[in-house]
Amino acid sequence: MAFVDGPLPQKLKFIHGFGAVAFGVKDSGFSFFLLIFYNQVLGMDAGLVSLALGAALLVDAVIDPILGNLSDRTYTRWGRRLPWLYAAALPLALAWAVLWNPAIDGTPSFWELLGIAIVVRILLSACEVPSVSLVPEITADYDERTTLFRYRYLSGWIGGIIMMLLAYTVFMPGPEGMLQADGYSMFGIFGAVMIFISVVGSAVGQHYLVAKLPDTRPPPFSLAKSFSEIHDAFSERAFIIFALGGLAAYVNQGMTFSITNYVNLFVWQFERIELIIYPIALFVSVVIMFFVVGPMHRHWGKARSAVIGSLVAMVLALAPYALFIGGFWPTPGSVQSTTLVFAFLVVANLFGIVVMISGSSMIAEIVEAYQERTGRRAEGSFYSGNWFVQKCATGVGILLTGQIINLAGMPEGATPGEVPFEVLRDMLLLYGVVTVVLALTAAYWLGRFPIDRASHEARLKALDAAARGDIDAGTIVP
Repeated sequence: MAFVDGPLPQKLKFIHGFGAVAFGVKDSGFSFFLLIFYNQVLGMDAGLVSLALGAALLVDAVIDPILGNLSDRTYTRWGRRLPWLYAAALPLALAWAVLWNPAIDGTPSFWELLGIAIVVRILLSACEVPSVSLVPEITADYDERTTLFRYRYLSGWIGGIIMMLLAYTVFMPGPEGMLQADGYSMFGIFGAVMIFISVVGSAVGQHYLVAKLPDTRPPPFSLAKSFSEIHDAFSERAFIIFALGGLAAYVNQGMTFSITNYVNLFVWQFERIELIIYPIALFVSVVIMFFVVGPMHRHWGKARSAVIGSLVAMVLALAPYALFIGGFWPTPGSVQSTTLVFAFLVVANLFGIVVMISGSSMIAEIVEAYQERTGRRAEGSFYSGNWFVQKCATGVGILLTGQIINLAGMPEGATPGEVPFEVLRDMLLLYGVVTVVLALTAAYWLGRFPIDRASHEARLKALDAAARGDIDAGTIVP
């Protein structure tokens, strides 16, 4: 039985979504700044940086399903999820600050970066997996689940955009500021404060609703039993189909985010004002998305919306690079060039987020499909599985970016405006080819997701009838 039956209170939507600010801070840091900070500022080889970040993701991804299973098994008067949020918030904030303030003389080693990156990602999982697992517990409604994810993504993007704005205007303003170490130190400390307030604030705000003793006490934990349950959950057909599409979409996202600052600085030759406008343009796209994704889901459903979003985002994201390579783009750094970059960015990013929201919301429907088959709910296992897919994929995306940069011959300590055209062309061509493959793969698999609105609602009726012992009330959906 969901915590809320019917329309969700507006306050709950805001409070639940506020918890995703922490994820946005992390995503902004890892995706946009960490590679360039450790490579161009601290002097680590780009390939080693991307390898360390990718390895950290893989280690964390293995641990995530265990965290999700433990979250499902948690049995306290505060429910299954809140104890994790309260316990992990402060250690996560401290680890985040350390990541951007390495107490190391000279260039950090591969192992030093790997160690702190693993700690940060595991602690973030201990917050994010329980938080997002509350969505199918709060409501069973097909559209209200999308609403909660709209607020989560809006809050997450706001958190990330705030950090980007502060990075470009306060902590390391201008292209030269992004190549100085001091600003990254304050970037990390401020982000740590935002992370702590987000996680704890959201937990406190939802405490009145979800702090209840679970209906059933789980069996004692054992590693063998945990892995058996995880394997069973991940074998759900709908989850496998989602995972194949999500894998491609997340690799694409990780690659796109981690290459962004290289493109902005060395291809489009953004100055301080353009770097300030960039996160504002992202924010505009997120606001438009907030009002677009709901009608898309109501009209086309989640799977078809994901397909549309993947294809449109691919075309609009790559169009500026194709025009630049072909010699049809205005002079980089000019008003015309900058205006066009932001116009394409707003619409492409809008549809890219539609893909992510559609996928995240699909997972909520897998919970009832699994419950129907096994009699057990496993929100934490499925959303940790999503994180498993996302982190492996994002790690691969960052790894690909590092290799693309190396293969293109991007020099360390490069100066905007002085990088040869051939280097930029090769970087964009390699990125473009990989993007097309990934976007088409994501569209194919997400479009095959087997649960639509009608089958979900029929399943809810059948589960409700079974819970009431009314064996004639409905037929279980295959």
